[in-house]
Amino acid sequence: MKNTALVITSIAADSHPVLKQYALETQENNVAFVMIGDTKSPAQFALEGCDFYSVSRQKDLSFTLARELPFKHYARKNLGYLIAIQNGAEVIIETDDDNIPLADFWQPRTRTQQARVLKDTSWTNVYQYFLDANIWPRGFALEALREPLPPLPNSSTIECPVQQGLADDNPDVDAIYRLTQPLPIQFNKFDNVALGNNAICPFNSQNTTWFKETFALLYLPSYCSFRMTDIWRSFIAQRILWSCGWTVLFHNSTVRQERNDHSLMGDFKDEISGYTNNLEIMQTLIQLDLAPGVQAIPGNLRKCYQVLVQKAFIGPEELPLVEAWLQDLEALGHYG
Repeated sequence: MKNTALVITSIAADSHPVLKQYALETQENNVAFVMIGDTKSPAQFALEGCDFYSVSRQKDLSFTLARELPFKHYARKNLGYLIAIQNGAEVIIETDDDNIPLADFWQPRTRTQQARVLKDTSWTNVYQYFLDANIWPRGFALEALREPLPPLPNSSTIECPVQQGLADDNPDVDAIYRLTQPLPIQFNKFDNVALGNNAICPFNSQNTTWFKETFALLYLPSYCSFRMTDIWRSFIAQRILWSCGWTVLFHNSTVRQERNDHSLMGDFKDEISGYTNNLEIMQTLIQLDLAPGVQAIPGNLRKCYQVLVQKAFIGPEELPLVEAWLQDLEALGHYG
């Protein structure tokens, strides 16, 4: 897995069993392992095979974004992406410290895949292709939950520069699901499903592969709910992927989650901005007139955030961070 980096943000100690497993297995599979800490990280952290960035080490980074990002926020993971890019990564895999890799997690990533491709299906609950149950991913518009599942075409060969893997046992579902439906679950094995133009499903940051041409779309917003940062990123990414003629791929579980402690009612409160706005946010993005092609990605990213700030979905403090992100990418020779 040459030129591949794994990026995690965590405040766990170096004795954490999942972090130790990633540190060992990244070395075995020739994958760079970048981990971003935060203010609650332990004072001492030493784990062979893990390139750990404490707060003090982050402050020494040359990136403009390192001076602008708020602390105590998942979006500090953005620095991990920039470090991986600076170190020459051409593929970035991201996950979290409560997702345990299965054997297939370490299979080489290829952007060309066989998949059943859907287009023009609007909100499409991909989880239900992999499990015959009442289940939906975190961030799915509640208004669309009762929509019938579109029939799948035969598989075809496509380019998928963003790929979302599922997670068994405790998958990425919202607080409403967790409060009302059974867990754990295991997804069935099924063909890859890819969503193209005007086919919508949120994806997360828990088991996701990004290829070089999409690295600008990795950006996680800071001035929105913690529970929505990767979800709203996924909406923006999907909209911009369409402008490049690309799809986002969903594939079989390659991790299983043993979820960190959460307050379900706390999660519910943090997800309210999503429950009430996810549908409108995606409608807003669909209505944007975006320029086509890879070189238009930075401008399209800026345009997406500008409209979401204008409509008060995201705070105005976000725009300087987006500019810092794009400046750092340009300084790294990415989309320059």
